[in-house]
Amino acid sequence: MAEGLFTEHLEVVVQDTTFGAAQDLDYALRLLAAAREGAVAPTVRIYRPRPTAAFGQRDVRLSGYAAATSRCREAGYTPVVRRSGGRVAVYDEGAVIIDHVQPHPDPIVGSQDRYQEFSAVIADALERAGVRTGIGELPGEYCAGEHSVFGTDGVHRAKLVGVAQRVIAGAWLISAVVSVEDTASLRTLITDVYDDLELPLDPGTIGAATDFSPALTPDTLIEHLVWAYGRRTDLTVR
Repeated sequence: MAEGLFTEHLEVVVQDTTFGAAQDLDYALRLLAAAREGAVAPTVRIYRPRPTAAFGQRDVRLSGYAAATSRCREAGYTPVVRRSGGRVAVYDEGAVIIDHVQPHPDPIVGSQDRYQEFSAVIADALERAGVRTGIGELPGEYCAGEHSVFGTDGVHRAKLVGVAQRVIAGAWLISAVVSVEDTASLRTLITDVYDDLELPLDPGTIGAATDFSPALTPDTLIEHLVWAYGRRTDLTVR
């Protein structure tokens, strides 16, 4: 599966502490550049972030961008602009971030397969944690994407995972934000930021894994993610 997500061996790095909102995003890009040079083997990095408002490139050009960033700062969330696609994602320590980076001679090849395989890994981890999941875009979801992972109880559906990919000559990076725990104040902040940017949003699509599996914690989900990767390929975990 050389053109997909998995090689014969993956390094999995569980990062104990964050470097900071902007620094964590920058570190993922540094890993990507190092992979292009052959200095980094196929690697999965997993960590819990600091409060972050990760805006997309298109968000910066919207008239409400200044108001949205000001609102995030007042709430204690550091605004940053990410290189990958998509709209603004707001998250904190209740989330888990996954960065999967890999060298590849022609990284555009297989990019859609990577999305599908990556979302499936995360869905497997959530299912093992007791969350019934599906993959696909919910109508009106925030940071919309066709490879989002949602949770469901059979009646209500809520987005739990946003996925983005960045491709450069010689390597690719695919990343996800998994909402494990959140608060009413975070959901309100997301709604208000989308109002500032005049972006469509159905607040009912905002969710966390604990809506469907109340005992789940971010650290437990990390264990399940390692398990889900380990079902597919050989791992070294550190």
